[in-house]
Amino acid sequence: MSHVVSMRLQDEQLARLKRYARSLGKTPGETSALLVEEHLREAEYAFIEFRHSPVGRQAYMKGSRLTVWWVVHVAKTYFDMNPQKTADHFQKPVAWVKAALNYYAAFPQEIDQAIEDHQAADFETLQHALPNAQKLTI
Repeated sequence: MSHVVSMRLQDEQLARLKRYARSLGKTPGETSALLVEEHLREAEYAFIEFRHSPVGRQAYMKGSRLTVWWVVHVAKTYFDMNPQKTADHFQKPVAWVKAALNYYAAFPQEIDQAIEDHQAADFETLQHALPNAQKLTI
């Protein structure tokens, strides 16, 4: 269920919101809801921040260039979800990895979908985003 919440914005704030909404391809209302949700998640989950990426806005780990889904993917694939082994791999504190795993526990569909999307990408898809990418053959 959703609810309508009204906000009073100054003219310049509304103009900035509209510009930002256009850049995301959303309405100002959709963008406001997105920003509120992202900010609430950042406040509720340690080490999480949202950033733009080539595939849209994603949860990232603060202090790194890594997405949450990548940390979870590595933990699942190589370390049987062991926070300490994953932290050692990334050379980060175990609390940092636990934060990613906590976020995953709360939003598993979001993270699993990102992992699935990553696994579905092939080299030709990658070349669309990185035109100079070359295949290495050994």
